[in-house]
Amino acid sequence: MAPKSIATLTKLSFLILLVIFASSQAYDYHFIETNMTLYFQEYYAGPNATVNKLTRIPGNIWAFDSFGTTYAVDDQITQSPDKNSSKIARGQGIYITSSLDGANMQVLISIVFTSNEYNGSTLEIQGCNIQRADVKEISVVGGTGKFKFAKGIATFETICTHKSIFYSLIRCNFTVLHY
Repeated sequence: MAPKSIATLTKLSFLILLVIFASSQAYDYHFIETNMTLYFQEYYAGPNATVNKLTRIPGNIWAFDSFGTTYAVDDQITQSPDKNSSKIARGQGIYITSSLDGANMQVLISIVFTSNEYNGSTLEIQGCNIQRADVKEISVVGGTGKFKFAKGIATFETICTHKSIFYSLIRCNFTVLHY
């Protein structure tokens, strides 16, 4: 009885391997690399605020470097640094000051494209924002539409800040691989 069971098990194993091999061939996608520069138009206070305070730890101050402070964001994203240039997306998500010393923020941002060839597509950005770094690197962990299965890196750099109007211009360069 044992030899027949071994033969059946061997045939079954071979069949499983054949199915796995065949299915992997059916999904032989080629990655596309996309590089893009976008500009986040961010107002962190005032009547046009695109960043809004959500919560903080009682007793702590409302500040980007105060542990536990959480913000919602909905920034306009443009094609060029000029805030009146073509609006191509929105940067929507949350920031949480996640280190006790306030040096790091957890960033969860969806770039939601609203025009051009990427209209309706998204890129998902998640990771640690080292606030004192001149250029911050954060992972691209997914995407939809034209950016299905995206993975890559996004760098953020503050180009200018105008404290009198609570405004910052942030350049985002990203490189993503997607199908």
